[in-house]
Amino acid sequence: MSDEKNIVNYDESQIQVLEGLEAVRKRPGMYIGSTSVRGLNHLIYEIVDNSIDEALAGYCKNIKVTIGKGNVVTVEDDGRGIPVGKHPKMGISTLEVVFTILHAGGKFGGGGYKVSGGLHGVGASVVNALSEWLEVEVHDSRTHKLYKQRYDRGKAEEAVKEIGPTDKSGTKVVFYPDSEIFETLEFEYDTILKRMREQAFLNAGIRIILTDERGETPVTEDLHYEGGIKTFVEYINNERKATPFHDIIYVSQENEDNSAEIALQYTNSYNELILSFANDIRTTEGGTHEAGFKSALTSVINDYARKYKFLKEKDSNLSGDDVREGLTAVISVKLTEAEFEGQTKTKLGNSIMRSVVSNLITEKLSVFLEENPSIAKAVINKCLMAQRAREAARRAREETRRKSGLDSGQMPDKLRDCNEKNPALTEIYIVEGDSAGGSATQGRDSRFQAILPLWGKMLNVEKARADKIYGNDKLAPVITALGAGIGEDFNIEKLRYHKIIIMADADVDGAHIRTLLLTFFFRFMKPLIEQGYIYSAVPPLYKLSRGKTVRVAYSDEERDRISSEMREGNPNAKIDISRFKGLGEMNPQELWETTMDPEKRTLRRIEIEDAVAADSIFTILMGEDVDPRRQYIEENAKYAVNLDY
Repeated sequence: MSDEKNIVNYDESQIQVLEGLEAVRKRPGMYIGSTSVRGLNHLIYEIVDNSIDEALAGYCKNIKVTIGKGNVVTVEDDGRGIPVGKHPKMGISTLEVVFTILHAGGKFGGGGYKVSGGLHGVGASVVNALSEWLEVEVHDSRTHKLYKQRYDRGKAEEAVKEIGPTDKSGTKVVFYPDSEIFETLEFEYDTILKRMREQAFLNAGIRIILTDERGETPVTEDLHYEGGIKTFVEYINNERKATPFHDIIYVSQENEDNSAEIALQYTNSYNELILSFANDIRTTEGGTHEAGFKSALTSVINDYARKYKFLKEKDSNLSGDDVREGLTAVISVKLTEAEFEGQTKTKLGNSIMRSVVSNLITEKLSVFLEENPSIAKAVINKCLMAQRAREAARRAREETRRKSGLDSGQMPDKLRDCNEKNPALTEIYIVEGDSAGGSATQGRDSRFQAILPLWGKMLNVEKARADKIYGNDKLAPVITALGAGIGEDFNIEKLRYHKIIIMADADVDGAHIRTLLLTFFFRFMKPLIEQGYIYSAVPPLYKLSRGKTVRVAYSDEERDRISSEMREGNPNAKIDISRFKGLGEMNPQELWETTMDPEKRTLRRIEIEDAVAADSIFTILMGEDVDPRRQYIEENAKYAVNLDY
């Protein structure tokens, strides 16, 4: 009967139509990813992207981004200025169309832009919809007049006003994000700085001035790189403390419909770092341009090695991993009709760019190697060393399988597995120490929670090649328990648990163990981080007791707040406060209630916000150079107790 009632009540009146920018306010995550600080930062990127499009079209040289007091943002450029005349179809100012109507802009084949980043032309209207208020000023290069309009939560307060004559050109957007939409209004300066620096690298000659006025003393960065992506590669290697073998190799080409430029350099590092971009958008999942680069690079290196007898007739070819070991490369392509796979624009789909990039590398890198035999020799010797290490790793891997039972499915002795076999429903705690492992095993829900205790400090993989990692007695249990292999053998489809939780003490030693494990995952099982399978447990720091009432606190601030709450009604009440020295001293019930119970625990998902920053931090913390590590620790020492990964 209830089913019949539901059918009767479901009619035309229940179909909701969202008009104008209501859809954006109703489902902001569809347009900016989330309403967290990441989505908040994205508002700035969208407005800046419009200015970058003016730069790509050749009309903008300077962009000023200011985060003012109270988190009011100003983005100003010296482009042509958004057109303000009446739109032929809409009957209102084109400026108002751009800021109030989705999918309106100069990026849809109308000839406004040859190439464009931006969110398919919806950037300005989305920022407007998600702002409490927004003001735009246009110094119109066509009419030489200044125009202004203000909006309230996406709706124009009045028509576009002509203010007077101007001898400038460009667009100035000032906005204040809407507290009804966002979880926080505090923009992340460091994150925005990384993005702005990236944009300045990708557009040689453009100047982006980023200013943060929220502190006592304003902070300003002047980002201007005439060397473009060549300077980008140099910057990356300086950050990674990687020593290059040669000067940066730069190749480029441009035609009417697309262009490609690539900068690359081999270093003494064991790790590759390739950053690819399409129309200034970071393609974190690669795509056709990156695939074309990798295949052509492998072919060119192998052809040269064969021609000059570095590889004998009986020798096998160098693999893609061999030729990319220690490589830093930036690939930037620009095209009129960019096709991205998925809403997040993380993978380029245009098939033409595979051949464009492949032909560019094949032709120009081959010539470079012929003209620079000493560099060619150093590069190929590096690749050959990588090949030998790979072969050693293969032998070590086979030996590891034989000894540890990887092929037979035998699990590590210390693993306390769960009963559930569906990986999507299971989680594994990688626990520091046998004592904590014992408590976790007794306190867990064995239906879906597995426990793997680790003992002692594990191998620092930042300083080791793959052949040293297989068979390592600290890492082998992790590899075996997860079941997905590592490196080139890694297959995420074989993963036995979809939540991998690092549970270490809330102290410096625990932070070190987390960092060692994260370095291992980052270098040899990176998809685990990229696809959101890795978490860090957050154990409490303090236990507060008053009579039979017991509470825990995860920070000094929370300790003080809880202490005050427990004294309500009796300011002189005695509160016993003790600090947990480690997970091992918690009894199983305490560990379950504070750190393992899905209903009460706090987990931090490990994410890679910025590949360059992540790579750099792991190199600083785990690499050979002591001074950068000491400096980093000194600057971040206050976070040592409760690191937020």
